[in-house]
Amino acid sequence: MKKFLLAVTAVICLMTYPLIAKAPDNAINGKWHFVLDTPGGDREMDAVFAADAGGNVTGTFGKSSAAGTYKDGHLAMNFEMTSEESGETAPLKLDGKIDGTGALSGTWAFSSYDGTFKAAHPKE
Repeated sequence: MKKFLLAVTAVICLMTYPLIAKAPDNAINGKWHFVLDTPGGDREMDAVFAADAGGNVTGTFGKSSAAGTYKDGHLAMNFEMTSEESGETAPLKLDGKIDGTGALSGTWAFSSYDGTFKAAHPKE
């Protein structure tokens, strides 16, 4: 009986391992609060992202629809955004990594402007 239970346990582990090993990294999912370092001072934006199993990200960044990819802790976004401050519409590019604490940091570029950003999941 013990050998049978051991064999059944081994088969279950072998069957479920591929599902566990290929589980998507969902760290990017949810609400984010961004602080962008700009030439005019810090600008704060809220975002909501969701990644599918293939690493495609959709969501919102401020009032804009956002899209990009998230793989291996790396976020790459490129989407049209209209600056409420200037009224200018241009692609916004975000390139960042999630660190061990779950914070996101990297660089941004919009029109002729660029800088760095930091983001974190807001405390509920």
